[in-house]
Amino acid sequence: MPVNNLIHETSPYLLQHAHNPVDWYAWKDDALKKAKDENKPIFLSVGYSSCHWCHVMAHESFENDEVAKFMNENFVNIKVDREERPDVDDIYQKVCQLATGQGGWPLSVFLTPDQKPFYVGTYFPVLDSYGRPGFGSICRQLSQAWKEKPKDIEKAAENFLNALHKTEATHASSKLEKIILDEAAMNLFQLGDATYGGFGSAPKFPNAANISFLFRYAHLTGLSKFNEFTLKTLNKMAKGGIFDQIGGGFHRYSTDAKWLVPHFEKMLYDNALMSVNYAEAYQITKDSFYLEVLQKTLNFVLREMTSPEGGFYSAYDADSDGIEGKFYVWKKNEIKAILGSDADIFCLFYDVTDGGNWEGNNILCNNLNISTIAFNFGKSEQEIRNILNSCTRKLLEIRSTRVPPGLDDKILVSWNSLMITAFTKGFRVTNNPKYLTAAKDCVSFIEQNLLVGDKLQRTYKNNTAKIDGYLEDYSYFINALLDLFEIQPDPKYLKLSLSLANYLITHFWDSNSDSFFMTSDNHEKLIIRPKSNYDLSLPSGNSVSAFALLRLYHLSQQQNFLDIATKIMCSQAQMAAENPFGFGYLLNAVAFFIQNPVEITVINTENSEICKSLLLTYLPNSIMIMIQNPDQLVGLSKFPFFAGKLFEEKTSVFICKDSTCSLPLHTIDEINSSL
Repeated sequence: MPVNNLIHETSPYLLQHAHNPVDWYAWKDDALKKAKDENKPIFLSVGYSSCHWCHVMAHESFENDEVAKFMNENFVNIKVDREERPDVDDIYQKVCQLATGQGGWPLSVFLTPDQKPFYVGTYFPVLDSYGRPGFGSICRQLSQAWKEKPKDIEKAAENFLNALHKTEATHASSKLEKIILDEAAMNLFQLGDATYGGFGSAPKFPNAANISFLFRYAHLTGLSKFNEFTLKTLNKMAKGGIFDQIGGGFHRYSTDAKWLVPHFEKMLYDNALMSVNYAEAYQITKDSFYLEVLQKTLNFVLREMTSPEGGFYSAYDADSDGIEGKFYVWKKNEIKAILGSDADIFCLFYDVTDGGNWEGNNILCNNLNISTIAFNFGKSEQEIRNILNSCTRKLLEIRSTRVPPGLDDKILVSWNSLMITAFTKGFRVTNNPKYLTAAKDCVSFIEQNLLVGDKLQRTYKNNTAKIDGYLEDYSYFINALLDLFEIQPDPKYLKLSLSLANYLITHFWDSNSDSFFMTSDNHEKLIIRPKSNYDLSLPSGNSVSAFALLRLYHLSQQQNFLDIATKIMCSQAQMAAENPFGFGYLLNAVAFFIQNPVEITVINTENSEICKSLLLTYLPNSIMIMIQNPDQLVGLSKFPFFAGKLFEEKTSVFICKDSTCSLPLHTIDEINSSL
């Protein structure tokens, strides 16, 4: 079996291609130098380990000896894991969108030796089909053009580069007023699917940031229709095939409008972001349904995506045994053999039929209420719940013996930070100590393995941390530290977040366009220094930075934090109002700023009823710190947020708004009245 240069990498995605006959290189100086020295174009292939079509293209083209031979002779071939190198991916995804109107993975780009793109696409079949050239033909044509028409290649590359620079243009600053939120909420609401929830038609993605924004807008305005829509969306997703009814956790997206047939990969970041949505839904409604979905999701991450050291793995593949979804689907006769007399109840509840609902198999989904099943079978609702829980445990045990999907076990600071936030939110609404422990353990893991002074590394695998951290690594981690600090106010969390925020401003800020670069000023130089301003599958680093810096300003009163957060929001506010679909998280920050957050300090958490009442209340425009012991308060005394506050013998709550603070409050009624 051949071996190429990728055998020395740690990325699971790159290692998947280490035995291709293609002579792959990672994106490193030696590969880029080789292209220049030999005057060969670069073929850049960007993907990730759980990407289904990446696997297809690899099997069709990169495992093909004839295609590989031509690639090796005529190109310097570079593989990039987009999760390790979001900067490289961002630049060339933008090129792909400029050229084709869409992006995606695998991303296939042909570059000059100085990294300028001249031809771009996504998945290419190996052979010509339906009048479109296959990958083999494209390679031959571009190799010939490189040798015979170099001026045409150079012109195409310059056109792409000029267009790319225009995408980084600055935008006019806008005032931060409530009308921004009004316009954004109405525009976003009009994109909603009134029947099945979510936004647009198939394929449908969770869009967690937009859900969280509509929750906040409903809270701000009292308009119930926004809550009704978001709750419908969360209901439909949790009852559909996009949610793993047996093992918990969300798949990447739904291929249909009904949330039934998922693309079966599971990403850490989706499960982190969706967990926060369900925690907030529970705070708003007190409906245990949302709590159950949250717990099943967090428990899935603890069970299957947590490393022994305390970090969280990145993703599960969609495929097992080379077949998409095989791990997750069922035949009815298989379920009956496992569950025996309980099978009828289970199959009715989860819509399991002999013919199946997807390619002859059953994706478990739920469209019936427990009460309906109880009536049909003459049992109490609790009896039905017990039977369904027992059946689920049995099927999960059997499923665990199947060949599992591939696991991408690299650990990314940014995605781990989202998961820290998810576990802190989970702890707030459940009071389950294992969730708080998971959050604290992950912070410790990052501190010990991915932090050197004020400088973060991005990725960790096989006891090795590498690649300088990106904007999202810093901003997400700062925000996660603040989430943890609110419920576990150890001064070290606040001090570390302040230190990282100052590093971020020093090394990432672009004063010319009032936003942060994706990369630091000491990062590797690429053809442009990219920026990411859109909240899509992941919130943008700029949006999270704005929110985190606002929080830090209220805790520390450092004026530059407020100034920079305001500049980011002002530079993007009008775009967010007009195109809210791509700015959900930024709109959350704008809402936080406009409302001027309520500052809540709980001194002495001995009264669990008061603490529980506060933690279960939906207060999106608040900063709430739970001081548990005198030592914490002593360690925080120099920060303005805690000035003049002394530890008391009984639970006392201070509520401050617009620089005015209440007297210490001691009852739930007093607190609710003040809020």
